[in-house]
Amino acid sequence: MDTLINLMNNPYLTMKLGLGTESKRQIDAVYPITAFFAFGIYLVFQRYQRTHNSPIPFEWTFPDPAEPTWSSLQLTEPTLETHLENPDVLPAMNVPERRWITSFDPSTGLHIGTFLADNEAEIQRKIKLAVKAQKPWKNTTFQQRRRVIRSLLKWLVENQEVCARVACRDTGKTLIDAALGEILTTCSKMEWMLNHGEDALKPETRHSNLMMSYKKSQVIYEPLGVVAAIVSWNYPLHNAWSPIIAAIFSGNGVVLKCSEHVIWSTTWFVGAIAKCLRVCGHDPELIQVVCCYPEQADALTQSPDIKHITFIGSETVGRKIAIAATKHLTPVTLELGGKDPAVILPGTDLNKWASLWMRGVYQNMGQNCIGIERLIVHADQYDELFSIFEDRVSKMRVGSVMSTTQAGYLNTVDGGSMITGDRFRGLEKLIKDASEANAYVIGGEEYKHVYHENGYYFQPTVVGPVDSSMDIANQELFAPVALLMPYETVEEAIEIANGTRYGLGASVFGPDQKECLKVAKELECGMVSINDFGVFYINQDLPFGGTKASGYGRFGGPEGLRSLTNPKAIIIDRWPSLIQTSIPKVLDYPLRSLYYSWEFSSGLVRFLYGDGWRTRIRGLITVVGAARK
Repeated sequence: MDTLINLMNNPYLTMKLGLGTESKRQIDAVYPITAFFAFGIYLVFQRYQRTHNSPIPFEWTFPDPAEPTWSSLQLTEPTLETHLENPDVLPAMNVPERRWITSFDPSTGLHIGTFLADNEAEIQRKIKLAVKAQKPWKNTTFQQRRRVIRSLLKWLVENQEVCARVACRDTGKTLIDAALGEILTTCSKMEWMLNHGEDALKPETRHSNLMMSYKKSQVIYEPLGVVAAIVSWNYPLHNAWSPIIAAIFSGNGVVLKCSEHVIWSTTWFVGAIAKCLRVCGHDPELIQVVCCYPEQADALTQSPDIKHITFIGSETVGRKIAIAATKHLTPVTLELGGKDPAVILPGTDLNKWASLWMRGVYQNMGQNCIGIERLIVHADQYDELFSIFEDRVSKMRVGSVMSTTQAGYLNTVDGGSMITGDRFRGLEKLIKDASEANAYVIGGEEYKHVYHENGYYFQPTVVGPVDSSMDIANQELFAPVALLMPYETVEEAIEIANGTRYGLGASVFGPDQKECLKVAKELECGMVSINDFGVFYINQDLPFGGTKASGYGRFGGPEGLRSLTNPKAIIIDRWPSLIQTSIPKVLDYPLRSLYYSWEFSSGLVRFLYGDGWRTRIRGLITVVGAARK
């Protein structure tokens, strides 16, 4: 500051500004002084912003199995309970009367680790830790919460490759599937939360009416307490981070119950959030990871300390969770299965959109809740579409990106493995039944990989023509299978699209966007993309969820964030020193006259809500007359 003052008092500068006696240029000194002070204020503001808003860097140890060159015990036909048959995978310190979970790479069969499954007592302990940590957290400012999210975003962008490899190791997916389904979507979630999360949760003024014109009405969104998220295995990073980010930003603690299939990766991903909370000065116990077998899940879903449950998974399990939650009337958001259609209108350029449809069907090897399962195409274009898929699918390569060639390079593969082989026989039967009903099949069987004989692979598959009477057209496959379904009229296409019990997402393709929009409005589902696939999830300002057997409730967007809060209505006096509510004597207890109290009440209704000004004036006269009695 002394240097700045000396500069401002420099004789040369003051002379030039007209402060010297011999100066002929009379420049007002207020302008440069104001500029100096404005610049100083700007510097102070920037320093404040950096101090309170800038992301805080933190380190999180990279796990060894994320390296493609990592090696481990090779398991044969591994399952979650391989440790029961192979004692070599059990830890040295065995805990009696406790269940374990065997974690393995489904693309190679390599053993990752064997982890202790939570029992009822451990689940209850973790819930209590979250309850305790949430009490101070609910009083944090949105600025403090944004700083946590901003720090996580910075860390994820800088460490996206290792995060992608962790997801690949635990689920068998490819790096591209991880980049699109894990990294990109999670970054989009955090970006929306940083830019718009506070707007969705800040107090909201509501409209009033004539009777309440002297009042002000608002809604405040209060944290619920501790919420639970029970999530599927197909996107371990995103399915863990997304509900956690929403929960903590809305002021809640959260208990995340991950799938047993991804206990290793989920623990590491959530551990990064805990480390971020710690370096930002908050209690990392705010977030808890639970991993248990279904028999112990009631300890979470029926806990009185859990104030909301978000479930992502199958319809069968979702129904059980909804029933369990009724014990304490815990609200539930269910995102269940789907059988998403892509309605292709007549005249659509098939080659233009073929790559999008391929990605929609085979992204994550079809293990995608909003993946395209049915391609509904006009009969005149069916042969062309089948030919396109036949040509491209037959060239797809499946394998593991977490193993190297002899030369040390990563394998270039188009699709990864399935999470397990448990459903292969059922898939093969559905496809075989379709074939026996005159459908032509490309692929359709388990794939025995030449290099990864202990991995779980299924051939990328095309089946067509398929009609709505076939079982394969009505059951969710969650597999790399494209069903081609021809139609004759657009009305029939809509009927086919709406013909299943599911209603999660959909897409409509065609040369005329207005016609596409018209069809989209006829579809029974929660989300629709026009001439695109799944982009309604990239825009995190939109609610995500479905209808019918695909569940209810929404996560994502303001609707999802507010579902994790208690919307409390508050009404206060607009001019408390001038007017407040009082009870007229004609209505006060004990009533003096039933007749005049009714006259007052009915006249008030006519004055406030009567049809026409004459009715209202008569009502006002009645009110005044009755009040004087």
